[in-house]
Amino acid sequence: MPVYRSRWGAATLPVAASLLLAAGAAPAFADDTYTLPLHQPLPLTATSQGVEHEKTCADIPASKDGWHFVLPGNSTTFVKLTVTFEPGGQQVVTVFGPPTDKHAYVASVPGAKLTAASAEVKGGKLDWFNLSHTCPATTRPSPSPSQSTSTKPSTSPSASTSPSSGTSVPPSASTSASTSPSSSTSVSPSGSASSPAPSVSPSASGGTTGGDLAKTGSDTPIGLLATLAGALVAAGAFLVLRRRKAGAQG
Repeated sequence: MPVYRSRWGAATLPVAASLLLAAGAAPAFADDTYTLPLHQPLPLTATSQGVEHEKTCADIPASKDGWHFVLPGNSTTFVKLTVTFEPGGQQVVTVFGPPTDKHAYVASVPGAKLTAASAEVKGGKLDWFNLSHTCPATTRPSPSPSQSTSTKPSTSPSASTSPSSGTSVPPSASTSASTSPSSSTSVSPSGSASSPAPSVSPSASGGTTGGDLAKTGSDTPIGLLATLAGALVAAGAFLVLRRRKAGAQG
């Protein structure tokens, strides 16, 4: 009987040793990392259709687009996350959370496209990781001094002449002349002869010289009137002399 017991113990010893070795190796396999692709098809922007949008993504500022990546389950954590944006280039993230290392946050310039994403993880057995949601930028960053542009003042001369408010421009000068000669000849011998006094009222406005001859009210030339007036004076004088002579003879 003792012989049979020793043989059973010798047979079970290798099996027990194998189990102990497997148990010791299990933690080593659990610590191995592997690479996962992103579940969503690329490229994507923070405002793409089919992507859930939130107001905030951890501590990413409102002037940036925020991206929140997450691992399914609870036994897997991020080791390294690599993403590529256009524009922006590649980013490598090694700090994760909150609240745990199964969450990762990335910032990009507003409107940038996510063109590639991969993750190194440990624990569990997954086939991909997910883009949980995005946080589109709500404000625009202020331009840096290096980006600000200054506009040089124009050097072209500009002349402007205007009369001062206290100076008045005299209106256009107008000249008005009015001439009203009046001639009256009266002869009163025993007989009387009188002629109507001609009236001449020519009017000339400024800027006009010469023009028509002066006219009377009856459109008779002044020279003709003067001649008639002289003839009447002569006739009157002749009549006066004739009467005087006749009186002297009588």
